[in-house]
Amino acid sequence: MTDENNTEKRRRGRPRSAFSEPQAATVQALDRGLTLLRDLARNDGATLSDLSLRLGMPASTAHRILATFQKHGFVELNEATQEWHVGIEAFRTGNTFLVRANLVEAARDVMHWLMEETGETANLGIMDQGDVVFISQVETHNPIRAFFRPGTRGHMHASGIGKALLADLPTDRARQILSQKGLPTFTEKTLTSPDALFYDLEVTRSRGWSLDDEERYSGMRCVAAGIYNAYGEVAGGISVSGPTVRFPDTELSRLGAAVRKAADEVTQSIGGKRPAR
Repeated sequence: MTDENNTEKRRRGRPRSAFSEPQAATVQALDRGLTLLRDLARNDGATLSDLSLRLGMPASTAHRILATFQKHGFVELNEATQEWHVGIEAFRTGNTFLVRANLVEAARDVMHWLMEETGETANLGIMDQGDVVFISQVETHNPIRAFFRPGTRGHMHASGIGKALLADLPTDRARQILSQKGLPTFTEKTLTSPDALFYDLEVTRSRGWSLDDEERYSGMRCVAAGIYNAYGEVAGGISVSGPTVRFPDTELSRLGAAVRKAADEVTQSIGGKRPAR
């Protein structure tokens, strides 16, 4: 068959497929799925035949992808119209970007207040892929201070914010994360026993703030509390950290109360609510 015949056949039938050429360094099925999901979002839904024609994708392939997304809640099918739409799970996943951006903006003034109130560095962090990720910091004026560059990742079991987040997760989810990430030792005070860690998380829940007692860095302590979204789910954490000499046992309750107040203010500013205990 000549090139001219091939061209004429394409005019009368389907458009040239966006997936006909090999795409280096991509997973083809995933690439197709994301392209399909993006198309649904842009067009506010579509039938299977519309998607197939618009994307130049075989209907059978499009249906398998849609069925996979539907299983995980990323798309929904309107049985009456036979139109597919973006599902609630896609919103929840994408909304994590907005949560991160909103948290930084909502927490900035509160973090400045917290730093001035306690005299220590204030930190803001979230959970991402089983790690605690620091996304903002207001440094103390003191010469010796903790420093976490935005984007720094850490193990949750050896972090004040990480433990505040773990304490508010369902136990099964917390165990899953710890199983995947492990409980590596950083100092002689790191909680590497699941029993010891979960006891510490119970204490955190009962008093409303967590303590990193030189568990990541010797000579450094951190006090943290959780920030919650509109569903009462933990969305992030705020903390103060600094040298142990400035975090004596006699000051922990005062620092904990200040951090808890700051976390509650950020929670309120993003329309969240602290869960009933």
